Amino acid sequence: MNTGKIDDTGSAAPVWVTAALSLSALLASLGTSIANIALPTLTQAFAAPFAEVQAVVVSYLAALTVSVVVAGRLGDRFGLRRVLLAGLGLFAISSLACAIAPGLVLLIGARVGQGIGAAILMTLAMALMRELASEAQVGRAMGLLGTVSALGTALGPSLGGLLLPLAGWRGIFAVQVPLALIALLLVAILLPTDAPKPKAKAPSLLSVMDRRLLPNLVINVLVAAVMMTTLVVGPFFLALSLGLDPASVGLVMTVGPVISILGGVPAGRLVDGWGSGRVLRLGLGLLFLGTLLLAVLPGFAGVAGYIVAISLLTPGYQLFQAANNTLVLADISKALRGTVSGLLSLSRNAGLIAGASLMGAVFACGVGRADIASASADAISDGMRVTFLLAGALMLFALLLEVAFGRKAA
Repeated sequence: MNTGKIDDTGSAAPVWVTAALSLSALLASLGTSIANIALPTLTQAFAAPFAEVQAVVVSYLAALTVSVVVAGRLGDRFGLRRVLLAGLGLFAISSLACAIAPGLVLLIGARVGQGIGAAILMTLAMALMRELASEAQVGRAMGLLGTVSALGTALGPSLGGLLLPLAGWRGIFAVQVPLALIALLLVAILLPTDAPKPKAKAPSLLSVMDRRLLPNLVINVLVAAVMMTTLVVGPFFLALSLGLDPASVGLVMTVGPVISILGGVPAGRLVDGWGSGRVLRLGLGLLFLGTLLLAVLPGFAGVAGYIVAISLLTPGYQLFQAANNTLVLADISKALRGTVSGLLSLSRNAGLIAGASLMGAVFACGVGRADIASASADAISDGMRVTFLLAGALMLFALLLEVAFGRKAA
């Protein structure tokens, strides 16, 4: 069993420890996106309206969001490895329950269990990666998790699309069972056992979320909201304003995830070399410029302008994510790493929800009509411009907040 740090020795155990934690994080993000593509199929399978079937996706996201902080505190209280094993077991059992669910209500209930398990996987994989990484490798470890998260989100629709015609909607849940069991086996064999926990009262969330941590959490909310906005608004603009067919829209929308997959580890290396504070501000600067370009370039440069803007925005997000996670967890004691990782996940999920709802409402207002699908191309462009000008203002505020109140790390 490995009992040391993840280092540069290249030995097999650290590599497999990293693989086990990465697979855990990948499962959480895969569960977020793989079910979306099956919604039309589920509507037919259960003869249910879309609003009811949509709960298959919403229940997972809701359970994940409300569970992340609790998952972190459980890890701090009972041991990160022990609780991660429990989370992998819950995720595997819930995935199997989804695959064999005889009705929609039971499927939704099983997805709630999946979401709770995913909260544990997402939160404790980050905390354990920070604990097992050497000080010189923390940024790289956080960058790797960012890459894996992006890979899971991007892989979900593609994998689901392949499985649906071969195994039906049950197959997209069944495939997650062996993956979870493999991760559970790797964690059980390779991760060091948890050190004994002193029987002390857990600190309150208010004492953990002090004024040093709060600015980074607020910035995390704002950045996640902007990134979700690109996923919500982008397809409408590409399809309704530029007139692209669905296959072309999907192709253009893969540019961001591909850049995320390629950029995560290099972003982490930059954090290790330059320092988290400097890279965090660089990332926010790129996010600010990228949102402004999204507001302006696609209007007169079309698809090329959209791709250029996304190609600047996405590396900014990868730099920010690796640096912010590293900075927040840098001087957190081992006893609190699970809780703080949970707060990071909670702030990110809150931002995703805000991006999908509030920024989506801003887009609708910018278009000028409730029925966006029947709006003119010019109206869609106007909505795009208004939305990303606001997003640019949010990123400028985030940058100023970091300069004024962020941790003064190297």
